[in-house]
Amino acid sequence: MFKKSKESFCITPLIIIVFGCFNFSPTDSCCDEANTCSSLQENQRPNIIFILADDAGWNDFSFHGSPQIPTPNIDAIALNGVILNSYYSSPLCTPSRGTTLTGKYAIRLGLQHYVITGGTEEGLPLNEKVLPEYLHDLGYETHLIGKWHLGHARRAYTPTLRGFDSHFGYYLGAQDYYSHLLREQYGAGYDFRSNLTVNHDAFGRYNTDLFTEEAIRLIREKPKDKPLFLMVNHIAPHSSNRYVPLQAPEENVKKFEESIADESRRHYAGLVDKLDESVGLVMKEMAAQKLLDNSIIIFASDNGGAPEGYDLNHGSNWPFRGTKNTLWEGGTRLAACIWSPLLRPHVHESQMHAADWLPTLVEAAEGDTSVLEDMDGFSQWKSLQGLESPPRNAFLYNIDDVYNSSAVRYGKWKLIQGNTSSSDLGGCPNGSCDGWYGPSGRSQDTGTSNLQMPDLLPLILNSDAGSAFRTSGFPINEEIAKKNQKFANVECKPVQEIACNAFQAPCLFNLDEDPCEKRNLAEKEPVVVEFLQEVIQDYNKTALPPIRRWNNPESAPSNWGYVWTFFKDLQDENVVTAND
Repeated sequence: MFKKSKESFCITPLIIIVFGCFNFSPTDSCCDEANTCSSLQENQRPNIIFILADDAGWNDFSFHGSPQIPTPNIDAIALNGVILNSYYSSPLCTPSRGTTLTGKYAIRLGLQHYVITGGTEEGLPLNEKVLPEYLHDLGYETHLIGKWHLGHARRAYTPTLRGFDSHFGYYLGAQDYYSHLLREQYGAGYDFRSNLTVNHDAFGRYNTDLFTEEAIRLIREKPKDKPLFLMVNHIAPHSSNRYVPLQAPEENVKKFEESIADESRRHYAGLVDKLDESVGLVMKEMAAQKLLDNSIIIFASDNGGAPEGYDLNHGSNWPFRGTKNTLWEGGTRLAACIWSPLLRPHVHESQMHAADWLPTLVEAAEGDTSVLEDMDGFSQWKSLQGLESPPRNAFLYNIDDVYNSSAVRYGKWKLIQGNTSSSDLGGCPNGSCDGWYGPSGRSQDTGTSNLQMPDLLPLILNSDAGSAFRTSGFPINEEIAKKNQKFANVECKPVQEIACNAFQAPCLFNLDEDPCEKRNLAEKEPVVVEFLQEVIQDYNKTALPPIRRWNNPESAPSNWGYVWTFFKDLQDENVVTAND
């Protein structure tokens, strides 16, 4: 049954249905009788808009079954596109973003332990070719808005030297939404850039508004002769600072005065609501510029949510176990969806990993995927179209030898072992991050309204994104939307619980039957446990040493005009100047 080889990670043959086109005008090209698909506009590669939320939980968007925080614009993309119901990534910002841009697991980038901080000298390895560089080779104009978090100690690590034509945003992991200040071990500093230049004009302006305005400007000014790759990495709904951790605009928070009793969760809802507004405005501009007929729109979270005060935040990963910075499903199974005129609306249950974005988007952009060597990612493009069997049946969650934690997935099986909690960093509920944290957001919860999922459909249809689809000729099919609302909701059936203490012994779960990780089958399936431990050991042979997260007090903003900056370059330049 189990083969210890790379070939054993190939998916077994599946019976799939090939679906034809829908909602197209007679002039649109699509899939021919041989099921060969092409871009809707001849000789023009599709525009790609990739919107990334920060620390958003599975249960924080209403397309997954919780009407507590209605997200009609994001729901419009999800219900009119493909809901990626088994989408995974690393449980923290830096490794997740590194994997997305390289197609490689974090262990092969040295990013497997924690995140880059203000004093980190290293970053995403400079020998790695990243997604915007591949798209640049295909003629794309490439732009990054918002968070980077993949290195800043040298200019060479920063976005405009890693394939992006422009960067409007910040380098590090979090900040005050208005002042753009971040306090870390070596002090507090300002962190907002226009390319390599510190942008002081952003001071006092709300991050989500700044990012939305810049996205609209770039879409409006897009050259007619080049496709656009626009990555919008929001800070929302990440917490901001220790004094006012959830900085949502008052008008957004007020929407939830009657429906959410918990004050912190209410402010969190305001952050998500403002994010949803931003998505709608971007979609509205895409429609205004008549770009949706040849575009791919992606929305995803970078990692799982931080619930019940962990990291001063109040996300919800319900019904999954665990939090951000753990290898439980709550930290790694993420909300995500993709829309394109070439994709039939459905709920995609097959496994997809953040490492798959690079090959998937290169293929969607009609690039040559045969040049993508030594990657952990698979192109999912034809699978998402229903033209081929899903390419993935296994993946590595992570191996962190500093935390002494690891987890792997193979088919229905998940093995998790070692330190499953990030309590060593503090902030976890009751000193542990191993539990199941709400709210569920369903109407039976105390303090929530009686709003039901079908009640959201009119909001979705009439949202900015829903209207953008309608005016562009891709209206949301209400019946399909209702079905997908139901299918995207994961419910954990009652199981006979068997406790797991992964620090004492490995735990094994059948995720097909037990997605909430309540029934530890390690003692019942010792052969599976042994095999998956060997798989983890084999993966670990390919791991790079993790980069050091705290290592240079010279990064202190007080040394550099109270800004977070490329301090190693400036140190070297100062030495040269002193020796002249």
